[in-house]
Amino acid sequence: MNYRFQFGVVWDNFDALLEGALLTFQLGVFAFGGGALIGLFCATLKTYGPWPVRFLVDSYVVFITNTPALIQIYFLYFGLPEVGIRWSNEACLLIGLTLNAGAYLTLILRAGFLSVRITELEAGQTLGMSLIQQVRYIIVPHIAKSIYPALANFFIVVLVMGTSVGALIGVDELTGQAINLSTVNYRWLEYFTVVAGMYVVLTFIASIGLALLGRWAFRVKAKIF
Repeated sequence: MNYRFQFGVVWDNFDALLEGALLTFQLGVFAFGGGALIGLFCATLKTYGPWPVRFLVDSYVVFITNTPALIQIYFLYFGLPEVGIRWSNEACLLIGLTLNAGAYLTLILRAGFLSVRITELEAGQTLGMSLIQQVRYIIVPHIAKSIYPALANFFIVVLVMGTSVGALIGVDELTGQAINLSTVNYRWLEYFTVVAGMYVVLTFIASIGLALLGRWAFRVKAKIF
């Protein structure tokens, strides 16, 4: 093998990779946060709503979970301008990832809803709690302990695999930055070797943060790896 690694070109542009890593982390956090809100709302409707509402939620979940995230993002990026709606590359990626995460989190949170015992809900009704109060004070604390590890793992999926799709529509997240920089000097192997390591670091930081959050907020002993 005659290939000689030249990592000097990567270090010369490392600040750009750091900017991409920061954007990757921000997109992952906002997409997961928005998806969690959608998932909680839809899981509540799917569990307690009337059948027309449940049908709409099921339609949303089935459509999203049975089509690739890239197709959904392409629809936003290429399709909406045809009807006069134009969003930035980052907005299309963020909205696409949020809607995608919302559908999967609906399924995860729905499983948590079903794990709540009827007696707990009956106790809340006896105390005069509304549905929103039951969700906030009874259901959410209960399901947080049972499905928190699954939620933490899904955040890693959104952060690492989801945001990298943005490179295909020109978003300068970590993978996008690596592609842009490597096309200048054709040091593909060096750039993506470093980027792979940066994704591992991002995942490790996110895992530690989620584990500490779980132990502090929900008393869940989530594993880091």
